[in-house]
Amino acid sequence: MSNVVEKKNQKDSHMEEKNYITTDYTLKSWFITKDHKRIAMLYLVTVLIFFFVGSVAAGFVRFELTSPNGQFLESETYNRMFTAHGVVMIFFFLLVAIPAVLGNFLLPLMIGARDLAFPKLNLLSYYLFLGGALFGVTALVTGGVDTGWTFYTPLSSMYSNSQVVLTLTGAFIAGFSSISTAVNFIVTIHKMRAPGLTWFRLPLFVWAHYATSVIILLGTPVVAITLALVAVERLLHIGVFSPEYGGDPVLFQHMFWFYSHPAVYIMILPAMGVINEVIACFSRNRIFGYKFIAASSLAIAALGFLVWGHHMFVSSESYYQAAFFSLMSFLVAIPSAIKVFNWSATLYKGMIYVTTPMAYAIGFLGLFVIGGLTGLYCSCLATDEHLTGTYFIVAHFHYVMVGGTIMAFLAGIHFWWPKMTGRLYPESWGKIGMLIIFSGFHMTFMPQFIVGFLGMPRRYHYYYFAPEFQIYHVLSTAGAGVLAIGFMIPVVYLILSLKHGAKAPQNPWNAKGLEWEKVDAVPTTHNFHEIPVVNEPAYNYSIDDEPPIEAEKTRLGVVRESN
Repeated sequence: MSNVVEKKNQKDSHMEEKNYITTDYTLKSWFITKDHKRIAMLYLVTVLIFFFVGSVAAGFVRFELTSPNGQFLESETYNRMFTAHGVVMIFFFLLVAIPAVLGNFLLPLMIGARDLAFPKLNLLSYYLFLGGALFGVTALVTGGVDTGWTFYTPLSSMYSNSQVVLTLTGAFIAGFSSISTAVNFIVTIHKMRAPGLTWFRLPLFVWAHYATSVIILLGTPVVAITLALVAVERLLHIGVFSPEYGGDPVLFQHMFWFYSHPAVYIMILPAMGVINEVIACFSRNRIFGYKFIAASSLAIAALGFLVWGHHMFVSSESYYQAAFFSLMSFLVAIPSAIKVFNWSATLYKGMIYVTTPMAYAIGFLGLFVIGGLTGLYCSCLATDEHLTGTYFIVAHFHYVMVGGTIMAFLAGIHFWWPKMTGRLYPESWGKIGMLIIFSGFHMTFMPQFIVGFLGMPRRYHYYYFAPEFQIYHVLSTAGAGVLAIGFMIPVVYLILSLKHGAKAPQNPWNAKGLEWEKVDAVPTTHNFHEIPVVNEPAYNYSIDDEPPIEAEKTRLGVVRESN
């Protein structure tokens, strides 16, 4: 009898250990899953593959620029390489990395929901993204596209003989994936919050994704229609944008940038949401000015739709239009500055644990501030006239998008990796990887600020007219090599941790939030054993709280400001 009871207890224990990963091992169970956590992991694998593809294209571009006369690519092939880099990185990585991976995985956990509001729509959004990305990759392997990621007309609609329509189709389909995800997030946040979780008890990660979803819903249909019109003009010769057909190419720029500047905030707002969580946890301090940061996310979403014209200062827009867009571009910097100052105030007099996620968050601050301040030069009419179309713009964009979004993405992956996989990774390797990425990033893009200020146009294949620029391109390419090594390090140790990493406890960081305090070490399929009730504010930290378990175990550096 005792043996029967023992076997039954073992069976019950085994059933209790089932989580979203172990509930079923078949490939079919993954590819038809409606579990938001599994869909997030599918997104993670997919976006990392496209990140690799985009990085390879960037490597070809950087190597080619080490000589004023090029290395081995023809000019047409070079054009297709930098376009491949831009299209893949923007449409198939940066726009979706944090919302689709971390947002999908964490948003229901953070608000006490068992899943997103529309699980089937969530799965459809993944397959729409995958389908759009496959169209884009098909275009690359069947000849590529040479218009740049902006698809400016009339080059894209009349003169290019590359795979423009196929690439536009991929971006168009991927856009509907983003719209589906945004609808799901908004409805989930409005209707599925746990009892007691009022709007001003929400984690700022949720606020950031809410603002991002609003931008996606308002902006993505515009760019989808714009890209569709380019394809229609190219295939049917109906005049919309091309002067030869009676169209207006500046109209394309207005319609494209109306979405594509807010798209910058689609990339960076979720990143800011990640930084809020990491800084609060590892400074053991409540977020300073919680309501101001929440409001600043909505302000960025609103103001982001009023600044598209600063991309067109050298086009035919009037002086009065340019002055208005210049003013609005300066104003949109204010909400971002609020976040940076409030993060700094949160760190002030906190108990700071320099874990790997915190190291990436600090790296984010260093890179994002440089990117934001250099953006002011692009907002000013006088300086933008000189800097437009130069490598200064390339460097500024990468400091904001790559230095901001990717550093925050890596901070978030490292922060929530124990919850996503149930495994811990080596902290020492985590910090080494971060330092190499941070150093390699500066080595890659700081020389581009200089060469851009000196007048080097972007997208040029040859620069034999100014061979003195070569040293800056050689330095930039060397930095890209360091950056590539830095990116490979976390990929290797995170994959190895799946098999060799120590099992993670439920809350290895002693963090606040439903995903840490009310969810198992690895979430079950339905997240919560019972719906939680929230009765305290977000980020209810104190410097007297228990330190992160992993920080204590590895005896990481601790800095405490004196009173």
